[in-house]
Amino acid sequence: MKKTKKILGLASSIALIASLSVGTPAANAAWSLSEAAKPYKGVTIKLPFLDRPGYKAAIAMVPEFTKQTGIKVKWDIIPYESTLQKLTLDFTGGKATYDGVLADVVWIGNFGASGWMVPLEKFYKDSKLADPKLNLKGFFPILLDSFGTWNKTVYGLPFDNYAGVMFYNKCMLKDAGFDAPPATYQDLLTKYGPALTKNGKYAYALQSARGETQSADSFMRMIWAGGGSLLNKSFKPNLSSVKSVAGLQLRQDLMKFMPPSIVADDHSEVVNAFAQGKVAMITEWSAFNATITDQSTSKVTPECLGYALEPAGPVGKPMPALGGFSLGVSSKTSKQKQAATWLFIQWVTSEANAKTYITNGGVSGRMAVYKDAEVKKSGLFGPMVESWQKYGNAVFRPRFPEWPAMSEQIAAVGTDIQSGKISIKDGAKKLDDSILKILTDAGYYSGKKPKLQ
Repeated sequence: MKKTKKILGLASSIALIASLSVGTPAANAAWSLSEAAKPYKGVTIKLPFLDRPGYKAAIAMVPEFTKQTGIKVKWDIIPYESTLQKLTLDFTGGKATYDGVLADVVWIGNFGASGWMVPLEKFYKDSKLADPKLNLKGFFPILLDSFGTWNKTVYGLPFDNYAGVMFYNKCMLKDAGFDAPPATYQDLLTKYGPALTKNGKYAYALQSARGETQSADSFMRMIWAGGGSLLNKSFKPNLSSVKSVAGLQLRQDLMKFMPPSIVADDHSEVVNAFAQGKVAMITEWSAFNATITDQSTSKVTPECLGYALEPAGPVGKPMPALGGFSLGVSSKTSKQKQAATWLFIQWVTSEANAKTYITNGGVSGRMAVYKDAEVKKSGLFGPMVESWQKYGNAVFRPRFPEWPAMSEQIAAVGTDIQSGKISIKDGAKKLDDSILKILTDAGYYSGKKPKLQ
């Protein structure tokens, strides 16, 4: 099944790249951002942002964009937990508040299928608006496919890009007798865990707070590590399978080496515990590197900070988390603001600005920038890029509109499993039943909807 998914994912990426080669404007030395923006000078656009490093990186770039274009950019900082609801209300209400759309990898299917995002072909095939150096093929294919594309239509450009990475404290590991991080979860469980968990410090932490953190960053991470999956090749729930259960059992076994508060700990608590030297290893989103390397708040010095691929589980190879957001254009705003928003998105995600974005603390989705000698000095980008190139899983979380409903179920039952309120097998069966009902009611088995993830 995994091989089939990988082949289908590769075929999808190749087809997408081929389609992007058609109709892309030829290089035109006369094109410039300032000229393209003249009809929109003085226009103000508004974007939904999160309180995360990638957005702060973009905000730092806004003055330069406004200087070149005369387009003013405003933004709201929204808690992630409120963003989907706020955007949905913006799409379905009256006058739109936002001109840009922030599409999580698990929202792109809903936003695209609902007609809430403008297909970007409208802009990148317009010679007046499309930078000849746009180079859509310059994005990592899995990012453009996963975050920005639904049903072969591009709706957003990769903006805030994440890969699951193991952050580890070299100094803590060295003191415990290790010169490298564990290559497998089994080694973490049997060797590193016992050696590093003592005196109020812990070997490992896996953010598991109820919500999307539990469902995606904890539950699904370990399902995939075990060799399981949410759905099988017949598009039926697969959480009760032997391999899925093995992944959840691994999570339970690892908990003895995690802080006792782990079932309630979100990203901020886990990242802070690592930064304060209380936890030796975490598997977290690459975007949190800016927080961990902030020496004004972090006690982990540069010489003690290490990066690696997420450990391999029973499946036999790393299955790192894949996540992130694309920036797109709202179909609910005016044509003038749509064009102005496109110019900003094209500019802030461009190859030309990728290094600036990274320097400011963001994680670019552009392939070329990671060949830059200065950028390569960061140890973070090696495992991050390797995960996108070799191990990326486009359906780490399914992108169809039903995922939020499934996520709520998984978050509730997954928390109960971790807390010991329900057994793994009973919890998995309960989830399979509820997910089957969600998919049946949505029309996936009657043919009403295509079986797309």
